[in-house]
Amino acid sequence: MTETAMNSDYPHSATPEEIWAILRESAELHKVQMQEADRRRQEADRWRQETDQIMQETARRLQETDKLVKETARQMKETDRQVGKLSNRFGELAEHLVAPNIKEKFNTLGFTFEEVSQNKQITDAAGNHVAEIDILLENGNAVIAVEVKAKPNEKDVEEHIRRMDVLRRRADVRNDKRVFQGAIAGAIMSNEVRNHILKNGFYVIEQTGDTVRIHIPEGFKPRQW
Repeated sequence: MTETAMNSDYPHSATPEEIWAILRESAELHKVQMQEADRRRQEADRWRQETDQIMQETARRLQETDKLVKETARQMKETDRQVGKLSNRFGELAEHLVAPNIKEKFNTLGFTFEEVSQNKQITDAAGNHVAEIDILLENGNAVIAVEVKAKPNEKDVEEHIRRMDVLRRRADVRNDKRVFQGAIAGAIMSNEVRNHILKNGFYVIEQTGDTVRIHIPEGFKPRQW
């Protein structure tokens, strides 16, 4: 067998130039891979920074929301306190403005009320609370229940109608044959509310100076329960 034949059976040995080419290619590939890895690290860092910023912003907004909730709760508490003060003022209005003169005011209209009660608690046969009357005028024939509001509205009128219904049912159970009527007193009253009160058959009691007057327009017919 010749030497030429023997060499043809084995792979060709790489030349130095080919080896250097392979090394350069490997180095270039490694460089590209390192650049891609660095790019991905930078992108991951950027993503983490953005996530941190979002989390910090979320935490800041949560703190602001918590402050807003606390401030809202404080304002609601203050509102409740003011409402409580107003309720007390309503009671004062009934006690110091309406109650002292109300019996005489109605008696000039032909009534003869003998008894005046304030904050009258109404209970049923079982002793359960069913209504509260700010001022109750009574005699042997008639009863007038007065609801006192600083500034009455139409809802107050509807509630007083229900209150009068309760009084009538209670009277029927007790075989009380007296006539029941109602009135609504207010320090501030719009024409619309005044007309609504009169339309539903209630006397209108309004503040005038340091006393009150009963407003009875021509043709007014008080409702009886």
